[in-house]
Amino acid sequence: MNIYVGNLSRQAGENEVRALFAEFGEVKSVKIIKDNESGEPRGFAFVEMPDGDAGNQAIRELNAKEFQNRRLKVNEAKPKSTGPRVYNSFSSPYGYKNRFEKY
Repeated sequence: MNIYVGNLSRQAGENEVRALFAEFGEVKSVKIIKDNESGEPRGFAFVEMPDGDAGNQAIRELNAKEFQNRRLKVNEAKPKSTGPRVYNSFSSPYGYKNRFEKY
Protein backbone atom coordinates (compact mmCIF):
# COMPACT_ATOMS: atom_id res chain seq x y z
CA MET A 1 0.00 0.00 0.00
CA ASN A 2 1.33 3.41 -0.97
CA ILE A 3 0.57 6.18 1.54
CA TYR A 4 0.74 9.96 1.01
CA VAL A 5 2.06 11.99 3.96
CA GLY A 6 1.41 15.71 3.59
CA ASN A 7 2.17 18.82 5.67
CA LEU A 8 5.44 17.21 6.69
CA SER A 9 8.05 19.31 8.43
CA ARG A 10 10.90 20.21 6.09
CA GLN A 11 13.35 19.11 8.79
CA ALA A 12 11.84 15.60 8.97
CA GLY A 13 14.23 12.93 7.80
CA GLU A 14 13.61 9.56 6.25
CA ASN A 15 14.51 7.74 9.47
CA GLU A 16 12.02 9.74 11.57
CA VAL A 17 9.18 9.10 9.11
CA ARG A 18 10.11 5.40 8.91
CA ALA A 19 10.08 5.13 12.73
CA LEU A 20 6.67 6.83 12.88
CA PHE A 21 5.10 4.30 10.48
CA ALA A 22 7.06 1.29 11.81
CA GLU A 23 4.81 1.32 14.90
CA PHE A 24 2.03 -0.10 12.68
CA GLY A 25 3.98 -2.67 10.68
CA GLU A 26 6.77 -3.23 8.20
CA VAL A 27 7.78 -0.20 6.10
CA LYS A 28 9.06 -1.15 2.67
CA SER A 29 10.21 2.33 1.61
CA VAL A 30 10.04 6.04 2.47
CA LYS A 31 10.50 8.67 -0.22
CA ILE A 32 10.65 12.31 0.83
CA ILE A 33 9.96 14.45 -2.23
CA LYS A 34 12.54 17.18 -2.90
CA ASP A 35 12.59 20.22 -5.16
CA ASN A 36 14.38 19.55 -8.44
CA GLU A 37 16.31 22.81 -8.49
CA SER A 38 17.18 23.50 -4.85
CA GLY A 39 17.14 19.97 -3.44
CA GLU A 40 15.12 21.16 -0.45
CA PRO A 41 12.30 18.92 0.84
CA ARG A 42 8.88 19.99 -0.47
CA GLY A 43 6.93 19.02 2.67
CA PHE A 44 5.44 15.69 1.66
CA ALA A 45 6.47 12.06 1.33
CA PHE A 46 5.30 8.65 0.21
CA VAL A 47 5.52 5.63 2.48
CA GLU A 48 5.10 2.12 1.10
CA MET A 49 3.85 -0.63 3.41
CA PRO A 50 3.43 -4.21 2.11
CA ASP A 51 0.53 -5.04 4.48
CA GLY A 52 -2.69 -3.24 3.53
CA ASP A 53 -4.29 -3.68 6.97
CA ALA A 54 -1.26 -2.14 8.70
CA GLY A 55 -1.31 0.68 6.14
CA ASN A 56 -4.98 1.42 6.77
CA GLN A 57 -4.40 1.41 10.51
CA ALA A 58 -1.47 3.82 10.09
CA ILE A 59 -3.67 6.13 8.01
CA ARG A 60 -6.43 6.13 10.65
CA GLU A 61 -4.02 6.69 13.55
CA LEU A 62 -1.65 9.23 11.99
CA ASN A 63 -4.03 11.45 10.00
CA ALA A 64 -4.25 14.86 11.76
CA LYS A 65 -1.61 13.79 14.33
CA GLU A 66 1.04 16.28 15.46
CA PHE A 67 4.54 15.39 14.24
CA GLN A 68 7.42 17.83 14.66
CA ASN A 69 4.97 20.70 15.36
CA ARG A 70 2.97 20.04 12.16
CA ARG A 71 -0.44 18.39 11.81
CA LEU A 72 0.05 15.57 9.30
CA LYS A 73 -2.31 14.81 6.43
CA VAL A 74 -2.13 11.07 5.78
CA ASN A 75 -4.17 9.14 3.20
CA GLU A 76 -3.84 6.47 0.54
CA ALA A 77 -1.80 7.75 -2.40
CA LYS A 78 -3.64 8.14 -5.67
CA PRO A 79 -2.06 6.51 -8.71
CA LYS A 80 -0.18 8.79 -11.04
CA SER A 81 -2.30 9.54 -14.10
CA THR A 82 -0.91 7.96 -17.23
CA GLY A 83 -3.42 9.42 -19.68
CA PRO A 84 -2.61 11.94 -22.38
CA ARG A 85 -1.72 15.42 -21.23
CA VAL A 86 -4.13 18.17 -22.13
CA TYR A 87 -2.55 21.39 -23.32
CA ASN A 88 -4.18 24.77 -23.49
CA SER A 89 -2.91 28.16 -24.52
CA PHE A 90 -1.93 29.00 -20.95
CA SER A 91 0.03 25.89 -20.00
CA SER A 92 1.49 24.84 -23.31
CA PRO A 93 5.04 25.86 -24.20
CA TYR A 94 4.00 25.44 -27.83
CA GLY A 95 1.53 28.34 -27.95
CA TYR A 96 -2.16 28.31 -28.79
CA LYS A 97 -4.01 25.00 -29.11
CA ASN A 98 -7.56 24.73 -30.40
CA ARG A 99 -9.72 23.62 -27.47
CA PHE A 100 -12.17 21.81 -29.78
CA GLU A 101 -9.50 19.66 -31.41
CA LYS A 102 -8.72 16.21 -29.97
CA TYR A 103 -5.05 15.46 -29.35
